[in-house]
Amino acid sequence: MKIILRILAVLLFIVFFSFALKNTDEVVLHLFWNNQAKSPLILLLLIFFIAGAVLGVLAMTGMVLRTRRELVSKKKLLEKLQSEADIAANAKITPPAPDTLIEQIGM
Repeated sequence: MKIILRILAVLLFIVFFSFALKNTDEVVLHLFWNNQAKSPLILLLLIFFIAGAVLGVLAMTGMVLRTRRELVSKKKLLEKLQSEADIAANAKITPPAPDTLIEQIGM
């Protein structure tokens, strides 16, 4: 399975690298206030792809942190319930101490 994944990764790298080599034409990016940026097309595509990935990760951060906090509280609750269940199980297994003979006859 690892060899198939490696072959697939190499093939994807070759495809993307050839895509980058074919898109080296310089393009003009028109910004605000009549500013312009000239750069190769593949460089702009890479910059916008990375910016989108970073914004996606930042958008998910709040949900991930909330989920982790909930997971920690659930684990603590589970440990507490398991310890209470262990104590209750040990109490059922341990027989009560027998009364002494003196206590049985009332002396």
